[in-house]
Amino acid sequence: MVQLFGRIARPFFVLLAIFATARWLQSTVFGVPYEKGTWLFSIVILTILASLFSTAYTRRWLGWGLGRAALFAMFLALTAQVVILLSTAASYGLGLSTYFNHPTALNQPAAVGAGQALGIRVGGLVVNTLLNGIAGALGWALGGLLPSQPEVRRP
Repeated sequence: MVQLFGRIARPFFVLLAIFATARWLQSTVFGVPYEKGTWLFSIVILTILASLFSTAYTRRWLGWGLGRAALFAMFLALTAQVVILLSTAASYGLGLSTYFNHPTALNQPAAVGAGQALGIRVGGLVVNTLLNGIAGALGWALGGLLPSQPEVRRP
């Protein structure tokens, strides 16, 4: 099932790589302040929207049930959260101030150490994976609004 999910998630993986790279570049190379730039390439928002849309289509056009769709959304979230966790670890390991270890990103009033930050990220991994399961279930429900076959019109 992971192999199937991986094939279907390829467009998401490309977007995830673009968003993660953009967050790294914004915070290091271009020096865009967190408050001004974080919303442009939010990995969490990308993942929620990907969960909503992809599960709608998997329901209607692949015939997936609610459980499989929610599990797929959780797979997307788990992948994204691992990228965030590893980027946070890399930020600390390299001694860089990035969007991944910014206090606001960690829901903290001030900078925290690597251990505490990684603990926060593990909590985010669990919570965001579950929330995306809910988003996937909602997307699956919305999939009932799609036509049963893609309507292709030829010129």
